[in-house]
Amino acid sequence: MWRELAPIGRHGGSGGYRRFAWTGADAECRAWFERQAVARGLAYEIDRNGNQWAWLGDPARGDAVVAGSHLDSVPDGGAFDGPLGVVSAFAALDELRHRGARFDRPFGIVNFGDEEGARFGLACVGSRLAAGQLTVAAAHALTDADGVTLPQAMAAAGHDPDAIGADRERLDRIGAFVELHVEQGRALDLSGDPVGVASAIWPHGRWRFDFRGEANHAGTTRLVDRRDPMLSYAETVLAARREARLAGAVATFGKIAVEPNGVNAVPSLVRGWLDSRAEDQGTLDTVVDGIEKAAREYADAHGVDLDVVRESFTPVVEFDDALRDELARVLGRDTGLKVPVLGTGAGHDAGILSAALPTAMLFVRNPTGVSHSPAESATEDDCVAGVRALADVLEGLART
Repeated sequence: MWRELAPIGRHGGSGGYRRFAWTGADAECRAWFERQAVARGLAYEIDRNGNQWAWLGDPARGDAVVAGSHLDSVPDGGAFDGPLGVVSAFAALDELRHRGARFDRPFGIVNFGDEEGARFGLACVGSRLAAGQLTVAAAHALTDADGVTLPQAMAAAGHDPDAIGADRERLDRIGAFVELHVEQGRALDLSGDPVGVASAIWPHGRWRFDFRGEANHAGTTRLVDRRDPMLSYAETVLAARREARLAGAVATFGKIAVEPNGVNAVPSLVRGWLDSRAEDQGTLDTVVDGIEKAAREYADAHGVDLDVVRESFTPVVEFDDALRDELARVLGRDTGLKVPVLGTGAGHDAGILSAALPTAMLFVRNPTGVSHSPAESATEDDCVAGVRALADVLEGLART
Protein backbone atom coordinates (compact mmCIF):
# COMPACT_ATOMS: atom_id res chain seq x y z
CA MET A 1 0.00 0.00 0.00
CA TRP A 2 2.75 2.43 0.93
CA ARG A 3 4.64 1.84 -2.32
CA GLU A 4 1.50 2.46 -4.37
CA LEU A 5 0.64 5.67 -2.57
CA ALA A 6 4.15 7.10 -2.27
CA PRO A 7 4.62 8.52 -5.82
CA ILE A 8 1.28 10.36 -5.95
CA GLY A 9 1.68 14.12 -5.82
CA ARG A 10 5.39 14.01 -5.03
CA HIS A 11 7.32 17.00 -6.36
CA GLY A 12 10.53 16.09 -8.14
CA GLY A 13 12.42 19.16 -7.00
CA SER A 14 11.55 19.41 -3.32
CA GLY A 15 10.83 15.75 -2.64
CA GLY A 16 7.75 16.88 -0.75
CA TYR A 17 4.08 16.26 -1.50
CA ARG A 18 1.57 18.58 -3.16
CA ARG A 19 -1.70 16.73 -2.70
CA PHE A 20 -4.15 19.61 -2.59
CA ALA A 21 -7.91 19.28 -2.35
CA TRP A 22 -9.82 18.59 -5.55
CA THR A 23 -6.71 18.50 -7.77
CA GLY A 24 -5.34 15.72 -9.95
CA ALA A 25 -3.10 14.40 -7.16
CA ASP A 26 -6.07 14.36 -4.80
CA ALA A 27 -8.10 12.41 -7.36
CA GLU A 28 -5.32 9.82 -7.62
CA CYS A 29 -5.24 9.45 -3.84
CA ARG A 30 -8.99 9.02 -3.76
CA ALA A 31 -8.81 6.39 -6.50
CA TRP A 32 -6.19 4.56 -4.42
CA PHE A 33 -8.53 4.58 -1.42
CA GLU A 34 -11.39 3.16 -3.49
CA ARG A 35 -9.15 0.38 -4.82
CA GLN A 36 -8.10 -0.59 -1.29
CA ALA A 37 -11.74 -0.72 -0.19
CA VAL A 38 -12.90 -2.79 -3.16
CA ALA A 39 -9.95 -5.18 -2.88
CA ARG A 40 -11.06 -6.03 0.66
CA GLY A 41 -14.70 -6.50 -0.22
CA LEU A 42 -15.74 -3.39 1.71
CA ALA A 43 -18.75 -1.27 0.82
CA TYR A 44 -17.39 1.97 -0.66
CA GLU A 45 -19.14 5.34 -0.65
CA ILE A 46 -18.53 9.08 -0.89
CA ASP A 47 -20.59 11.27 1.39
CA ARG A 48 -22.19 14.60 0.54
CA ASN A 49 -19.03 16.49 1.58
CA GLY A 50 -16.62 14.42 -0.46
CA ASN A 51 -15.29 12.30 2.40
CA GLN A 52 -14.60 8.67 1.43
CA TRP A 53 -15.82 5.69 3.48
CA ALA A 54 -15.21 1.94 3.37
CA TRP A 55 -17.51 -0.26 5.45
CA LEU A 56 -17.44 -3.75 6.89
CA GLY A 57 -20.97 -4.39 8.06
CA ASP A 58 -23.95 -2.10 7.72
CA PRO A 59 -23.30 1.36 9.21
CA ALA A 60 -27.05 1.89 9.49
CA ARG A 61 -26.97 -0.47 12.48
CA GLY A 62 -25.23 2.31 14.39
CA ASP A 63 -22.55 2.34 17.10
CA ALA A 64 -19.90 1.82 14.41
CA VAL A 65 -16.16 1.85 15.06
CA VAL A 66 -14.24 3.97 12.55
CA ALA A 67 -10.54 4.54 11.90
CA GLY A 68 -8.75 6.68 9.34
CA SER A 69 -7.33 10.11 8.68
CA HIS A 70 -6.63 12.10 5.48
CA LEU A 71 -4.56 11.84 2.29
CA ASP A 72 -4.07 15.50 1.32
CA SER A 73 -0.93 17.46 2.24
CA VAL A 74 0.48 20.87 2.99
CA PRO A 75 2.72 22.40 0.28
CA ASP A 76 5.80 20.17 0.02
CA GLY A 77 4.65 18.16 3.03
CA GLY A 78 5.89 14.82 4.26
CA ALA A 79 4.73 11.34 3.37
CA PHE A 80 3.34 10.37 6.78
CA ASP A 81 1.07 13.19 7.98
CA GLY A 82 -2.39 11.81 7.21
CA PRO A 83 -1.61 8.89 4.92
CA LEU A 84 -0.06 6.84 7.74
CA GLY A 85 -3.44 6.85 9.48
CA VAL A 86 -5.33 5.70 6.40
CA VAL A 87 -2.81 3.03 5.40
CA SER A 88 -2.65 1.80 9.01
CA ALA A 89 -6.45 1.52 9.18
CA PHE A 90 -6.50 -0.80 6.15
CA ALA A 91 -3.51 -2.73 7.51
CA ALA A 92 -5.17 -3.07 10.92
CA LEU A 93 -8.23 -4.59 9.26
CA ASP A 94 -5.95 -7.03 7.44
CA GLU A 95 -4.31 -7.92 10.76
CA LEU A 96 -7.64 -8.47 12.48
CA ARG A 97 -8.85 -10.72 9.68
CA HIS A 98 -5.59 -12.67 9.96
CA ARG A 99 -6.29 -13.11 13.66
CA GLY A 100 -9.80 -14.32 12.89
CA ALA A 101 -11.29 -11.49 14.93
CA ARG A 102 -15.07 -11.12 15.01
CA PHE A 103 -16.77 -7.74 14.68
CA ASP A 104 -19.91 -7.23 16.71
CA ARG A 105 -20.20 -3.63 15.51
CA PRO A 106 -19.93 -2.13 12.00
CA PHE A 107 -16.38 -1.09 11.15
CA GLY A 108 -15.43 1.76 8.84
CA ILE A 109 -12.33 3.38 7.35
CA VAL A 110 -12.47 7.03 6.31
CA ASN A 111 -10.45 9.52 4.28
CA PHE A 112 -11.54 13.02 5.24
CA GLY A 113 -11.23 15.59 2.46
CA ASP A 114 -9.17 18.79 2.58
CA GLU A 115 -7.84 18.31 6.11
CA GLU A 116 -4.74 20.45 5.68
CA GLY A 117 -6.49 23.46 4.14
CA ALA A 118 -3.53 24.03 1.83
CA ARG A 119 -5.63 25.16 -1.11
CA PHE A 120 -8.52 27.12 0.39
CA GLY A 121 -6.95 28.29 3.63
CA LEU A 122 -9.25 26.48 6.07
CA ALA A 123 -8.23 23.22 7.72
CA CYS A 124 -10.48 20.16 8.12
CA VAL A 125 -13.10 21.27 5.60
CA GLY A 126 -14.54 17.77 5.10
CA SER A 127 -14.97 17.01 8.80
CA ARG A 128 -16.06 20.58 9.64
CA LEU A 129 -18.85 20.37 7.07
CA ALA A 130 -19.97 16.97 8.32
CA ALA A 131 -20.03 18.16 11.93
CA GLY A 132 -21.89 21.37 11.07
CA GLN A 133 -18.95 23.54 12.12
CA LEU A 134 -18.69 25.09 8.66
CA THR A 135 -21.78 26.53 7.00
CA VAL A 136 -22.57 25.95 3.36
CA ALA A 137 -22.38 29.70 2.71
CA ALA A 138 -18.95 29.96 4.31
CA ALA A 139 -17.70 26.91 2.40
CA HIS A 140 -18.98 28.29 -0.90
CA ALA A 141 -17.07 31.53 -0.22
CA LEU A 142 -13.70 29.78 0.10
CA THR A 143 -11.32 30.69 -2.72
CA ASP A 144 -7.84 29.49 -3.64
CA ALA A 145 -4.86 31.63 -4.68
CA ASP A 146 -5.93 31.49 -8.34
CA GLY A 147 -9.45 32.74 -7.59
CA VAL A 148 -11.06 29.32 -7.99
CA THR A 149 -13.88 28.85 -5.50
CA LEU A 150 -14.44 25.66 -3.56
CA PRO A 151 -17.71 24.95 -5.44
CA GLN A 152 -15.93 25.38 -8.77
CA ALA A 153 -13.13 23.02 -7.71
CA MET A 154 -15.55 20.40 -6.42
CA ALA A 155 -17.66 20.58 -9.57
CA ALA A 156 -14.57 20.24 -11.77
CA ALA A 157 -13.68 17.08 -9.83
CA GLY A 158 -17.14 15.63 -10.39
CA HIS A 159 -18.66 16.34 -6.97
CA ASP A 160 -21.87 18.30 -6.42
CA PRO A 161 -21.05 21.41 -4.34
CA ASP A 162 -24.73 22.08 -3.71
CA ALA A 163 -25.01 18.82 -1.75
CA ILE A 164 -22.53 19.76 0.97
CA GLY A 165 -23.58 20.43 4.55
CA ALA A 166 -24.01 19.01 8.03
CA ASP A 167 -24.27 15.22 8.07
CA ARG A 168 -25.62 14.54 11.54
CA GLU A 169 -27.33 11.29 10.55
CA ARG A 170 -24.03 9.79 9.40
CA LEU A 171 -22.08 10.90 12.46
CA ASP A 172 -24.81 9.61 14.77
CA ARG A 173 -24.09 6.12 13.44
CA ILE A 174 -20.51 6.24 14.75
CA GLY A 175 -19.86 5.09 18.30
CA ALA A 176 -16.09 5.71 18.29
CA PHE A 177 -13.52 7.24 15.94
CA VAL A 178 -9.82 6.47 16.38
CA GLU A 179 -7.27 8.38 14.31
CA LEU A 180 -3.69 7.13 14.09
CA HIS A 181 -1.18 9.83 13.18
CA VAL A 182 2.55 10.28 13.01
CA GLU A 183 3.68 12.38 15.96
CA GLN A 184 4.43 15.97 14.98
CA GLY A 185 7.13 16.45 17.57
CA ARG A 186 9.73 14.45 19.52
CA ALA A 187 8.00 13.46 22.76
CA LEU A 188 7.92 9.75 21.86
CA ASP A 189 11.45 9.83 20.51
CA LEU A 190 12.66 11.32 23.78
CA SER A 191 10.69 8.84 25.90
CA GLY A 192 11.74 5.85 23.77
CA ASP A 193 8.18 4.71 23.05
CA PRO A 194 6.98 3.69 19.57
CA VAL A 195 3.31 4.54 20.21
CA GLY A 196 1.45 6.98 22.44
CA VAL A 197 -2.09 8.17 23.14
CA ALA A 198 -3.31 11.75 22.68
CA SER A 199 -4.76 13.62 25.64
CA ALA A 200 -5.84 16.88 24.02
CA ILE A 201 -5.34 19.25 21.10
CA TRP A 202 -4.22 22.75 21.96
CA PRO A 203 -6.50 25.65 20.99
CA HIS A 204 -5.25 27.19 17.77
CA GLY A 205 -6.20 29.59 15.03
CA ARG A 206 -5.17 31.59 11.98
CA TRP A 207 -5.15 35.37 11.79
CA ARG A 208 -4.56 37.58 8.73
CA PHE A 209 -2.62 40.80 9.23
CA ASP A 210 -3.07 43.39 6.43
CA PHE A 211 -0.48 46.16 6.56
CA ARG A 212 -1.43 48.94 4.10
CA GLY A 213 1.10 51.59 3.17
CA GLU A 214 1.92 53.51 0.01
CA ALA A 215 3.54 52.16 -3.13
CA ASN A 216 6.49 54.23 -4.28
CA HIS A 217 9.75 54.11 -6.17
CA ALA A 218 12.45 52.19 -4.30
CA GLY A 219 15.23 54.27 -5.83
CA THR A 220 13.89 57.80 -5.52
CA THR A 221 11.75 57.87 -2.36
CA ARG A 222 13.61 59.06 0.71
CA LEU A 223 13.49 56.70 3.69
CA VAL A 224 11.82 59.36 5.85
CA ASP A 225 9.08 59.82 3.23
CA ARG A 226 8.12 56.18 2.99
CA ARG A 227 5.02 54.46 4.34
CA ASP A 228 6.53 50.99 4.03
CA PRO A 229 4.29 48.20 5.36
CA MET A 230 7.14 45.69 5.04
CA LEU A 231 8.89 47.26 8.02
CA SER A 232 5.81 46.92 10.22
CA TYR A 233 5.34 43.34 9.07
CA ALA A 234 8.97 42.39 9.73
CA GLU A 235 8.85 43.85 13.23
CA THR A 236 5.59 41.99 13.88
CA VAL A 237 7.20 38.67 12.91
CA LEU A 238 9.86 39.26 15.55
CA ALA A 239 7.18 40.27 18.06
CA ALA A 240 5.35 37.00 17.42
CA ARG A 241 8.46 35.01 18.26
CA ARG A 242 9.00 37.06 21.42
CA GLU A 243 5.41 36.77 22.67
CA ALA A 244 5.30 33.02 22.03
CA ARG A 245 8.62 32.39 23.76
CA LEU A 246 7.59 34.32 26.85
CA ALA A 247 4.29 32.42 27.10
CA GLY A 248 5.56 28.93 26.32
CA ALA A 249 3.39 28.85 23.18
CA VAL A 250 4.05 28.88 19.43
CA ALA A 251 3.37 31.60 16.86
CA THR A 252 4.35 31.52 13.22
CA PHE A 253 4.03 33.84 10.24
CA GLY A 254 4.40 31.24 7.49
CA LYS A 255 2.63 32.84 4.55
CA ILE A 256 2.95 36.29 3.01
CA ALA A 257 1.55 38.19 0.02
CA VAL A 258 3.02 41.48 -1.19
CA GLU A 259 1.64 44.11 -3.56
CA PRO A 260 2.76 45.27 -6.06
CA ASN A 261 5.53 42.71 -5.42
CA GLY A 262 8.21 44.51 -7.43
CA VAL A 263 11.90 44.48 -6.59
CA ASN A 264 12.17 48.22 -7.21
CA ALA A 265 8.90 49.21 -5.50
CA VAL A 266 8.03 50.09 -1.93
CA PRO A 267 5.04 47.82 -1.18
CA SER A 268 1.54 49.19 -0.85
CA LEU A 269 0.29 46.07 0.95
CA VAL A 270 1.91 43.30 2.96
CA ARG A 271 -0.49 40.58 4.02
CA GLY A 272 0.81 38.00 6.48
CA TRP A 273 -0.91 35.00 8.02
CA LEU A 274 -0.29 34.13 11.66
CA ASP A 275 -0.70 30.63 13.05
CA SER A 276 -0.65 30.50 16.85
CA ARG A 277 -1.25 27.68 19.34
CA ALA A 278 -1.00 27.29 23.11
CA GLU A 279 -1.77 24.76 25.81
CA ASP A 280 -4.81 26.69 27.04
CA GLN A 281 -7.15 29.42 25.85
CA GLY A 282 -5.91 32.11 28.22
CA THR A 283 -2.32 31.71 27.07
CA LEU A 284 -3.32 31.79 23.41
CA ASP A 285 -5.34 34.97 23.92
CA THR A 286 -2.39 36.59 25.68
CA VAL A 287 -0.03 35.72 22.83
CA VAL A 288 -2.27 36.88 20.00
CA ASP A 289 -3.31 40.05 21.83
CA GLY A 290 0.35 40.83 22.45
CA ILE A 291 1.24 40.32 18.80
CA GLU A 292 -1.62 42.52 17.60
CA LYS A 293 -0.77 45.26 20.11
CA ALA A 294 2.84 45.30 18.92
CA ALA A 295 1.77 45.26 15.27
CA ARG A 296 -0.46 48.31 15.75
CA GLU A 297 2.35 50.19 17.47
CA TYR A 298 4.73 49.40 14.60
CA ALA A 299 2.11 50.35 12.01
CA ASP A 300 1.45 53.69 13.68
CA ALA A 301 5.17 54.42 13.83
CA HIS A 302 5.52 53.94 10.08
CA GLY A 303 2.29 55.61 8.99
CA VAL A 304 0.77 52.28 7.98
CA ASP A 305 -2.83 51.11 8.37
CA LEU A 306 -3.52 47.69 9.85
CA ASP A 307 -6.47 45.31 9.72
CA VAL A 308 -6.45 42.03 11.65
CA VAL A 309 -8.94 39.30 10.75
CA ARG A 310 -9.35 35.95 12.50
CA GLU A 311 -9.88 33.50 9.65
CA SER A 312 -10.28 30.31 11.67
CA PHE A 313 -10.22 29.12 15.25
CA THR A 314 -10.47 25.79 17.06
CA PRO A 315 -10.87 25.74 20.85
CA VAL A 316 -9.08 23.24 23.06
CA VAL A 317 -10.14 19.66 22.39
CA GLU A 318 -10.14 17.20 25.26
CA PHE A 319 -10.50 13.70 23.84
CA ASP A 320 -13.15 11.42 25.30
CA ASP A 321 -11.84 10.34 28.71
CA ALA A 322 -13.33 6.86 28.65
CA LEU A 323 -12.12 6.14 25.13
CA ARG A 324 -8.66 7.55 25.83
CA ASP A 325 -8.35 5.45 29.00
CA GLU A 326 -9.52 2.35 27.12
CA LEU A 327 -6.81 2.90 24.51
CA ALA A 328 -4.16 3.24 27.20
CA ARG A 329 -5.46 0.12 28.98
CA VAL A 330 -5.48 -2.01 25.83
CA LEU A 331 -2.01 -0.89 24.75
CA GLY A 332 -0.51 -1.55 28.18
CA ARG A 333 -2.34 -4.83 28.76
CA ASP A 334 0.34 -7.26 27.62
CA THR A 335 3.40 -5.39 28.85
CA GLY A 336 2.04 -3.80 32.01
CA LEU A 337 3.90 -0.65 31.00
CA LYS A 338 2.38 2.80 31.22
CA VAL A 339 1.51 4.12 27.77
CA PRO A 340 2.61 7.73 27.15
CA VAL A 341 -0.29 10.21 27.04
CA LEU A 342 0.61 13.49 25.39
CA GLY A 343 -0.97 16.67 24.14
CA THR A 344 -0.43 18.14 20.70
CA GLY A 345 -0.45 21.55 19.09
CA ALA A 346 -1.60 20.15 15.75
CA GLY A 347 -5.23 20.08 14.64
CA HIS A 348 -6.87 16.90 13.37
CA ASP A 349 -10.20 15.61 12.08
CA ALA A 350 -10.54 13.69 15.36
CA GLY A 351 -10.51 17.02 17.15
CA ILE A 352 -13.24 18.44 14.95
CA LEU A 353 -15.44 15.37 15.43
CA SER A 354 -14.91 15.26 19.20
CA ALA A 355 -17.85 17.62 19.73
CA ALA A 356 -20.15 15.19 17.92
CA LEU A 357 -18.93 11.73 18.98
CA PRO A 358 -16.29 9.95 21.10
CA THR A 359 -12.87 10.31 19.47
CA ALA A 360 -9.30 9.34 20.34
CA MET A 361 -5.87 9.42 18.72
CA LEU A 362 -2.78 7.23 18.61
CA PHE A 363 0.62 8.71 17.76
CA VAL A 364 3.50 6.86 16.10
CA ARG A 365 7.06 7.95 16.92
CA ASN A 366 8.71 10.39 14.53
CA PRO A 367 12.50 10.24 15.13
CA THR A 368 13.21 13.54 13.38
CA GLY A 369 10.44 15.40 15.21
CA VAL A 370 9.89 17.21 11.90
CA SER A 371 6.47 17.44 10.24
CA HIS A 372 4.96 19.32 7.30
CA SER A 373 8.29 18.70 5.59
CA PRO A 374 9.93 15.98 3.50
CA ALA A 375 12.09 15.26 6.58
CA GLU A 376 9.03 13.85 8.37
CA SER A 377 9.59 10.14 9.01
CA ALA A 378 8.77 6.99 10.92
CA THR A 379 10.62 3.66 10.91
CA GLU A 380 9.00 0.56 9.47
CA ASP A 381 9.16 -1.13 12.87
CA ASP A 382 7.33 1.76 14.51
CA CYS A 383 4.72 1.83 11.74
CA VAL A 384 4.12 -1.88 12.28
CA ALA A 385 3.86 -1.27 16.02
CA GLY A 386 1.28 1.41 15.25
CA VAL A 387 -0.74 -0.98 13.09
CA ARG A 388 -0.71 -3.65 15.79
CA ALA A 389 -1.68 -1.11 18.45
CA LEU A 390 -4.53 0.16 16.28
CA ALA A 391 -5.67 -3.41 15.59
CA ASP A 392 -5.65 -4.20 19.32
CA VAL A 393 -7.70 -1.08 20.05
CA LEU A 394 -10.18 -1.69 17.23
CA GLU A 395 -10.62 -5.33 18.21
CA GLY A 396 -11.43 -4.31 21.75
CA LEU A 397 -13.88 -1.63 20.64
CA ALA A 398 -15.56 -3.71 17.96
CA ARG A 399 -16.37 -6.50 20.42
CA THR A 400 -17.83 -4.40 23.25
